[in-house]
Amino acid sequence: MSRSFGRPLAALTLLAVLAVTGCTGESPTTPTDTVDTSAPVSSAPTDAVTAAPSSPAAVAFVPGGSAQQNLPFFTQVVATVWAGPGQVDGRAYIDALAGAGFDKGAMQVTPDESTIGNAAESIEFSVRLGADCLVGQVGPSIGNPVTTVLPGLSSGGCLIGQTRPIDW
Repeated sequence: MSRSFGRPLAALTLLAVLAVTGCTGESPTTPTDTVDTSAPVSSAPTDAVTAAPSSPAAVAFVPGGSAQQNLPFFTQVVATVWAGPGQVDGRAYIDALAGAGFDKGAMQVTPDESTIGNAAESIEFSVRLGADCLVGQVGPSIGNPVTTVLPGLSSGGCLIGQTRPIDW
């Protein structure tokens, strides 16, 4: 697959995932925040004359918390792996997320290679938390990592299509 088709294919795949998750028979939900890991987050007050600058709140895993509550921490873990040597290594993301406190048994990941053995243009991985899923997508075809909260599938998983066993 050429790079010129990689980005549109990744976008269509994400669109298909979003469309199909809407067909699960679950009640409609409102869109949730997507976190762009390339944009710095500022929590400084807008009125610098009367307010002292505040430091950003520490991001931490919230045991028993919702997917929305854990999205900032999930995003931070994903960004850390993305900054390392295993950018498109699904195992690196699963291991990092499990090491950070997420339940490995609630995770899914797509293959690192295409069906003909080429490196994947993008990979997706997820963690199911209650009725919702933390979903990440990384790869050379999409640029910076993308993380979001999506409704879980009625099948119990988060990702549509072929996933690989997490047997390590």
